[in-house]
Amino acid sequence: MASIDPSLALDILVRGPEGFCLWNGPPFSNGQPGIKIEKVPCSNAKFSEDGSRLMVMKSDSVISIYDCRSSKEIRSFQVPNVAAANLSPCGNFFQTFHKSSTPQDKNVNLWKIETGDSVYNHFQKNMTTATWPSIRFSSDEAVACRLATNEIQFFDAQDFSKGVVYRLRVPGVAAIELSKAPGSHVAVFVPESKGVPASIQIFSCGKDSQSQPIARRSFFRCSTVQLNWNRGSSGLLVVVQSDVDKTNQSYYGESKLNYLTTDGTYEGVVSLRKEGPVHDVQWSYSGSEFAVVYGFMPARATVFDKKCNPLLELGTGPYNTIRWNPKGKFLCLAGFGNLPGDMAFWDYTEKKQLGTTKAEWSVTSEWSPDGRYFMTATTAPRLQVDNGIKIFHHNGSLYFKKMFDKLYQVDWKPESPDKYPEIVELIKSIDSLKVEDTKPQGQGSKSSQASTKTTSNNPPAQKPAAYRPPHAKNAAAVQAELFGESPQEATSKNALRNKKKREKQKEKKAAEAGGGS
Repeated sequence: MASIDPSLALDILVRGPEGFCLWNGPPFSNGQPGIKIEKVPCSNAKFSEDGSRLMVMKSDSVISIYDCRSSKEIRSFQVPNVAAANLSPCGNFFQTFHKSSTPQDKNVNLWKIETGDSVYNHFQKNMTTATWPSIRFSSDEAVACRLATNEIQFFDAQDFSKGVVYRLRVPGVAAIELSKAPGSHVAVFVPESKGVPASIQIFSCGKDSQSQPIARRSFFRCSTVQLNWNRGSSGLLVVVQSDVDKTNQSYYGESKLNYLTTDGTYEGVVSLRKEGPVHDVQWSYSGSEFAVVYGFMPARATVFDKKCNPLLELGTGPYNTIRWNPKGKFLCLAGFGNLPGDMAFWDYTEKKQLGTTKAEWSVTSEWSPDGRYFMTATTAPRLQVDNGIKIFHHNGSLYFKKMFDKLYQVDWKPESPDKYPEIVELIKSIDSLKVEDTKPQGQGSKSSQASTKTTSNNPPAQKPAAYRPPHAKNAAAVQAELFGESPQEATSKNALRNKKKREKQKEKKAAEAGGGS
């Protein structure tokens, strides 16, 4: 097979009970992935946001850091009683958390990978989704901050030895979200308290411009929030969730989608055309549009612009998941979790649906960094059976499938979408590669696809047979055992006896008819 530019190659991390391994991503040679890193025993593995480093948690509280370009281990850390670890976006730092009984034991440590030294530590009573990772970085690691009691603490990301360089006072703050690219703003959530409504506030990260929020939105009946910044840090989507629905239409409470901009042009609720919960929301890579799945089943999906004007209706169906590919051209609308796994693939630029398919029991799903493939996985402990990986083309046709006895984690190695050419050019370059004697699954004619499926090591599961009661399943075998016959013989004799019986009945009716005349 002709070689592919190494800088455009895709990688897939696969972790099971025996540890993790790193696959060469599609297109696969001879229909099967190559192994880039053989199985390494571990309990967890995580890429940095830019895909340059890989953090692996091993036994005996050992944390290893791998360089993804060379696939070699570059440093190892021994962190006693470590409970959690997190890698910074560019892979220059990682932080660890271990349980502590006294405030004197500073149980959160920030490590610089290049030197192997601990550059900052502090005490944190417990770990929740709102407080971990404790230190938040922007995508370029130019800004670093952490949530503390009634305030947000900012650091000099180039020199943590200075400690906290300035503080942003926000009484009652419960959660924060730092914008990623660039790290110019921080969103703050303050829950309801003593009759005062909950609020979302946006502050600038500059030391001299933090006195007042540049945007603010207040609301009652708010239990939790999801904060979603766009690329460019100009817009913030806020999914406000309440545990109680006062209209009694939903057992799971109610949710609303709010939108705030950093320039103050919009602060309010996004107008959705169907009542019901907000299932999922995602920004496009450009940060100029966002897609929402909402409403009671069958749910509805709509694409909006930055001014909340609807641009494209994706229809209705059993959907609760939206995935926008990194190049911004394709969308996957899906129904996972307790839904049957329907998927619809859309070309956003052409405003048309490309195809539909199913991926039952999927737990995770994501587009490849080049935007050409869509991967779903069924993993434990969410599901203990039918674990496996499926990779689809951008139009929904199945490209690859592999089943596992037990599968814990599957991830694409992150890459910047900007390094890949446009989808049309990439497809032409991939299709021009010659494969001898065989074509990858999902390519070629239907007959070749059928032959590939039949010779696959993981054939599709057969449809379950109709239910038969236990006494009926073994009836033929029991009768054969009693009369010393095989089940086939017993069945044939029964059929012959019934046939003779029917013939006698016909003869009897014919004789009666002749006598009457």
